[in-house]
Amino acid sequence: MSTILHIDSSARLDRSVTRRMGRQFIDYWLELRPRDVVIYRDVGRNPPPIVSQAWIAAAFTREADRTDEQSEVLFVSDELISELERSQIIVIGAPMYNYGMPASLKAWFDMVIRVGRTFAFNAEEKTWPLSPVLTGKTLVILSSRGEFGFEPGGIREHMNHLETHIRTCAHYLGVTQTHFICTEYQEFGDERHRRSVADAEAAIGRLARSLCHCGP
Repeated sequence: MSTILHIDSSARLDRSVTRRMGRQFIDYWLELRPRDVVIYRDVGRNPPPIVSQAWIAAAFTREADRTDEQSEVLFVSDELISELERSQIIVIGAPMYNYGMPASLKAWFDMVIRVGRTFAFNAEEKTWPLSPVLTGKTLVILSSRGEFGFEPGGIREHMNHLETHIRTCAHYLGVTQTHFICTEYQEFGDERHRRSVADAEAAIGRLARSLCHCGP
């Protein structure tokens, strides 16, 4: 039995393409593996707190030495990391906002990428490379873009800071396999967008079936 962590980050509660894509993936998955567990986290509706000076001080204080106030500051981070630790598959609905990820999703990454919990410094000295504590996780990124041409070789490839940022951060979550499905042309609302959505829906079905058969 597998556990999936499903994260929505769109600020849109209605008419959200990525929310619909995420539901489709989970529906496909549970149709094939109904006994699997889904942990749902909606950071678009309920954003995590942003990193503060108090959070940094608490995170870099040994657990045995933390005050009650510092433990309280890390409560949300502990909860989010616990969800991550329990999951083998991470499904993230991530619309492109201003060529990067939504602020709420960035806040989630900042809460779960934490020294001593999800990454560790070099055992000999605090130098690069930082080593992830977790391992063996599969990441599925479901994205929507208002424009087009962000794929490798596309006219806006150099402006795509969403996929590159998530892939970089994912290393510290123990992700060893990443899949990316996106839709484009949303701001145009024309036939190109409809084809892009249809292609993404078909790809979601294929990916869910493939991962289901490969999972434990």
